[in-house]
Amino acid sequence: MLRNAGPAWVGTVARHQPEYAGEPVRDERRWRLATFVEERVKGFTWTYDFGDDWEHRIVLEDLLAPPRAGQRIRCTAGENACPPEDVGGAGGYVQFLEAIGDPRHEQYPDMIEWIGYPLDPTAFNLNETNERLAAIKS
Repeated sequence: MLRNAGPAWVGTVARHQPEYAGEPVRDERRWRLATFVEERVKGFTWTYDFGDDWEHRIVLEDLLAPPRAGQRIRCTAGENACPPEDVGGAGGYVQFLEAIGDPRHEQYPDMIEWIGYPLDPTAFNLNETNERLAAIKS
């Protein structure tokens, strides 16, 4: 549900969900990041998974000149790793982190086996993030 409130749009852009909590939702396949930048949108909420209810608050803090031709959208800073798929939303992620953070936790072996790869929840790779953004048709 992306509600137009002038240059400071706030709402939800989501994948394959025509309605959420009774409100219309804008289909992410019809929106481009460049549109938000060109319209000077200050922020919006992107709901990734309605089942787990992952809501990402995207904030446009400033417009900077691109460092090279062709690169229109980039991330200048960030924090923390992405949670694994199907971890159960924010609450499930908290429980998951508690389990993998304590080898004595009763769910530790199951969670380590389930994740299948090392996870540093505090890691953030700016270069990888910008590589992924560069692959998006803005």
